[in-house]
Amino acid sequence: MKKICVITGTRAEYGLLYWLIKGINDDPELELQLLVTGMHLSPEFGLTWKQIEQDGFPIARKIEILLSSDTAVGISKSMALAQISFAEAFDQLKPEIIVLLGDRTEIFAAASAALIAGVPVAHIHGGELTEGAYDDAIRHSISKMSSLHFTATETYRKRVIQLGEQPETVFNVGAIGLDNIKKLQLLKRNDFEKSIGHNLLENNLLITFHPVTLENQSAQEQFGNLLEALNELENTLLIFTKPNSDKDGRIIIQMIDDFVKSNPEKAVAFTSLGQLRYLSAIKHMDAVLGNSSSGIIEVPAFNVPTVNIGDRQKGRITGPIIFNCEPVKEKISQALKNALNLDKTKQYQHPYGDGNTSEKILDILKSTEKINLKKRFYDITF
Repeated sequence: MKKICVITGTRAEYGLLYWLIKGINDDPELELQLLVTGMHLSPEFGLTWKQIEQDGFPIARKIEILLSSDTAVGISKSMALAQISFAEAFDQLKPEIIVLLGDRTEIFAAASAALIAGVPVAHIHGGELTEGAYDDAIRHSISKMSSLHFTATETYRKRVIQLGEQPETVFNVGAIGLDNIKKLQLLKRNDFEKSIGHNLLENNLLITFHPVTLENQSAQEQFGNLLEALNELENTLLIFTKPNSDKDGRIIIQMIDDFVKSNPEKAVAFTSLGQLRYLSAIKHMDAVLGNSSSGIIEVPAFNVPTVNIGDRQKGRITGPIIFNCEPVKEKISQALKNALNLDKTKQYQHPYGDGNTSEKILDILKSTEKINLKKRFYDITF
């Protein structure tokens, strides 16, 4: 059987990869090697590796890398430990191809270890831009260390080719996050309310705000401006999902906890909603706020508007119901007002595909013969 190694380090990433992991695991011609790392193994972030086992997927290795620090030095140390641990795992498991998604630091470490080990990498969601974070450099570097590329739009496919990758190795398959929207039976209103322990109100907002790494304002200052704007709203339920283990993430987590403690009648917070509750939440929301890629990719598929704050997602292709604003209280309030006044009877165009991405990726992984790691640089004529 063909050994395919899939790596996941966060709850959100696992949710995106779920149907691809299931497809590999269920295929009699393939052997799934699932490596679980990062936040999945942290009590602080909910020990979400247990959910993976509950879903029936065998975990080949748990790669311990997460240090109790969200500083630049702490994250760099975690990356170093990750590369050592991934190198050992690849040497023992001997996968034929490694599947990586996105641009997190532990994924960069896995790609680096795979490159040195001579194991080809298939990279999902390359070619994208997020100018407000150092994710861009990590994402493009992973693309250069990869042999197969699965992009979410044709524009992103062209960018990967612009990086010098051969066109026949770059596939526009759409955004993998849309698969869950098509395949999951989402919770109805009453069931969703029970699942979060709070009734929905006249207006309902979902907030996901991650630390910023390349912006002038600090994460604390930006998120403080957002909370000031939210605090002025009346008869509005605020559902917070907490950020990942990025630099300065704990500052935002503490601010969320303090806000919810002071406003229990209108605010709730979760370390992890899980894919079912998260997507069900979007279905019942009037708008989503924050700076997450999900607000750009998954949320508009529900015809729900997103208020995208700051530059963290600047550069991504967006549809017509994304309301971009500066991380300033007055700008956030105005963007939210515009979003809530959106005509939801109209169906808006979404640029990220039809939601059958996992099947497309799986077909390509199965049909691809032995990959030659000696890559030629593809030159574009300007």
